[in-house]
Amino acid sequence: MINLRDIKEPKDLHNLTVKDLELLADQIRNFLIEKVSNTGGHLSSNLGVVELTLALHRVFDSPNDKLIWDVGHQGYVHKILTGRQDDFDTLRQHNGLSGFLKACESEHDIFEAGHSSTSISAALGFAKAMAYNHDPHKAIAIIGDGALTGGMAFEALNYIGHSNENIVVVLNDNEMSISDNVGAVSKHLNKIRTGKTYIHLKLKINKILRKIPIIGKPMMKFIGSFKDSLKKFLIKNMLFEEFGFHYVGVVDGHNLQKLVDVFEHVKELNGPVLVHVVTVKGKGYEPAEKHPEKYHGVSKFDPKIGIVEKPGKMKYQDVLGKQLIQLRDQHKEVVAITAAMPSGTGLSEFSQKYPESLIDVGIAEQNAVTMAGAMAKGGLKPYVCIYSTFLQRAYDQIVHDICIQNLNVTFCIDRAGLVGEDGETHHGMFDLSYLSHIPNMTVLAPKDQYEFEQMLIYSLTHEGPLAIRYPRGTAIHINDASLQNNTAEILRKGDDFLILAVGKMVEVGCEVVDSLKAKGINGTLINPRQIFPIKKELIPVIDEYEHVFTLEDNVIIGGYGAYLSTIMEQKIVPIGLSQRFIEHGNVDVLLEKEGLSLSGIENKILNELGK
Repeated sequence: MINLRDIKEPKDLHNLTVKDLELLADQIRNFLIEKVSNTGGHLSSNLGVVELTLALHRVFDSPNDKLIWDVGHQGYVHKILTGRQDDFDTLRQHNGLSGFLKACESEHDIFEAGHSSTSISAALGFAKAMAYNHDPHKAIAIIGDGALTGGMAFEALNYIGHSNENIVVVLNDNEMSISDNVGAVSKHLNKIRTGKTYIHLKLKINKILRKIPIIGKPMMKFIGSFKDSLKKFLIKNMLFEEFGFHYVGVVDGHNLQKLVDVFEHVKELNGPVLVHVVTVKGKGYEPAEKHPEKYHGVSKFDPKIGIVEKPGKMKYQDVLGKQLIQLRDQHKEVVAITAAMPSGTGLSEFSQKYPESLIDVGIAEQNAVTMAGAMAKGGLKPYVCIYSTFLQRAYDQIVHDICIQNLNVTFCIDRAGLVGEDGETHHGMFDLSYLSHIPNMTVLAPKDQYEFEQMLIYSLTHEGPLAIRYPRGTAIHINDASLQNNTAEILRKGDDFLILAVGKMVEVGCEVVDSLKAKGINGTLINPRQIFPIKKELIPVIDEYEHVFTLEDNVIIGGYGAYLSTIMEQKIVPIGLSQRFIEHGNVDVLLEKEGLSLSGIENKILNELGK
């Protein structure tokens, strides 16, 4: 009997029967549930692509054929089949296997990605390069239906229809991204799913014709026009055909025989082809099938009983959701905007109480920001709730559509700083740098839950663009000090040095000052609250100190310390994240490595003081 341990590379699949592949599919699901329940990671999305991944590697020749996975968090099965089974105990751990595709791990990880909607553009680039080099192999993009809400995917589709590249797009349609999909594309795909008659008939015809020697393939070509007419009769309003694609679908994404047959057929076609595959997110593990969103990204859990919700401390996204409900209770003009992540940003309760005031645009951050600007001009009070790493995708819209017009839009920037196991593509380590130099933008950073709540209340009356950045994780409580129009807060007082700590770093700043005080070195700790622009009343306070340090969980270049250095005459020593892409791992481990632990910061200060 075939054993998963015998599969060391994709070539090991090429001569296997469909029955062998079905046995492997069961083994892979058991493997995934066992490993991910021990390490945490993306579960439901990977359970949904087991058969699809097996079929792709069975038919195509990776890495000569380029398999490009959109986002990459559904690439676990791909990793298992490309020689990394033995590394899964280290999944998402520091110095272990990445939760996304990494070219340094395998030659089969063709293109790295952590944000969605990029795979078709990447496949287009590979197709161009292969055509230029007369390489007959295929470029295959595997993209989820949720990612089709991203404008970049449609930019690529539009160009491919014009250029007629030799490319295959596999649309993995599971009716979800992280949360339920929204928009006209989702509705269109739902209509197509009901028209399965065509694909079944087409596959039967092709199978019969392939078996006829000599004349089989010419006959397939000859009756192509008939098949196109049949398709238009059975499936109305073919969006992808209008883009210039040869559309193949709808295919059961868990039927290995049909998947293999379809991909064998597609392999022989020239020009752009789109294969529409329907899968079930969480397939094969009942709790994940019932609650795919809950099992999208998981921590460790017992697979026998599934994830058990434990009452815990409030997280920052929960604080946001509850506070926005209170604001909306009193001000009907308050609206919340999210980009396919209402639950991840803490807006689930808000959407239930005020569904008309929650706008989910799908994976379309640019649209979210520009739309918020016009809503503000129309008299509404929009709150754009997006992770720091994803807001990067809308930088141009922040500048041109919000800040130039000085519009009253509040950006609630979740996951600022290091986020841990998702790694380079998800760390929010650039937001201070990309926001600080934009005229009219005000940036706030709360040190704790109470301050975050007060900043959200303040946002109602703030004039102009406002960004509030806050970290992932449990909302801590330091004190209930009044915000007082964002004036800086002095938390510790001493004469030997001054630390200005940003947001999350205030907590560790307190620990550093207290630790040094025990050694006879007394410092002042200031929580600036308003990071940009610098409050004028801070400048004379800073002038009093010879040794001034800043603490931030942003990259040093372009960060708070760097900005402060441009307006102060004395030396400012910034302590923050180094100018590199920081790998995945436990946040405390990463902070230790970056010198942002208690001991690391203390040593830097002692060295600067000559002690």
